[in-house]
Amino acid sequence: MAGWSHRYAHINGLDVHYVEQGRGPLVVLLHGFPHLWFSWRHQIGPIADAGFRVVAPDMRGMGRTSGPDDHREYGVERIVGDLTGLLDHLGEERAVFSGLDFGLFAAYDLAYHHPERVAAIIGLENPFFTPSEESPLTLAARQARRHFNHIHYFAEPGVADRDLAAAPREFLRKVFYALSSDYHYLDVWRQPPGTTYIDALPEAPPLPWTWMTDAELEFYVADYSRSGFTGGLNWYRAMDLSWEHRKSYRGRKNPVPYFFIGSEQDADLEGWHGDDPLNKLHEHYDDVRDVRMLKNAGHMMQMEKPEETTATMLQFLARSDEWA
Repeated sequence: MAGWSHRYAHINGLDVHYVEQGRGPLVVLLHGFPHLWFSWRHQIGPIADAGFRVVAPDMRGMGRTSGPDDHREYGVERIVGDLTGLLDHLGEERAVFSGLDFGLFAAYDLAYHHPERVAAIIGLENPFFTPSEESPLTLAARQARRHFNHIHYFAEPGVADRDLAAAPREFLRKVFYALSSDYHYLDVWRQPPGTTYIDALPEAPPLPWTWMTDAELEFYVADYSRSGFTGGLNWYRAMDLSWEHRKSYRGRKNPVPYFFIGSEQDADLEGWHGDDPLNKLHEHYDDVRDVRMLKNAGHMMQMEKPEETTATMLQFLARSDEWA
């Protein structure tokens, strides 16, 4: 932690906060919702110590990075612009990108638009854009007629914003626990339509857990209490816009060197990417280099199993001469 430097910059119309450590080839770590740069706290130092320049930004609208209230400002072009603007600000032509959830999808988008700026991708949990003839928000609305669906709950402006802002600590504690290997996240779908997300989530045991302390949770609570949740929710509200944009990728494989790390108890691999997604990676990427699966970890893998996640990332990064 002593090696972290907090930096601020004006990039692509945003006031961007990022954390940086180390010197060498650039590695950019991208988070999803409801995460922050802090979700990479176990990876930043070891990757920097291995000879890399590591940058972990707060993504658009989350943490200490500003974001518009209009969800249309969270489409693919804007997010790709955030990443190319970050590279330009850092004075770097390209980087290895690693990410989870929306952060990883942003890296996939960047590689389609500007492959020359992506040295390689290390994907965590979310293997590809899952093909669908039905838009994500339409699918979520249809599912929400049968049972609770968090994407549908997030879609209506103002509703989730208000509910989550009223109880940030309860929401964050519950959702982090529910996404871990200590709970089967898809059981949330057993809740009836009209349930709020906080009520749909399970009760979480008291902190500390084996992988999170009270102080670590408070870091998230403090930042989201300050920023509110609208920025993060807007990534969901823009899902149909992004889906429309990504139709242009159909029939094209992602061209950059690709590595994947999954966990055996991940909710996304179980529920959102179809049957046997790992055997379909070659349908989506020209250059699949390696695939690893971690045992006894859920969706919070880089926090639940930090040593294993970091060690695997370092093994992949050690092969940087392959794409230099």
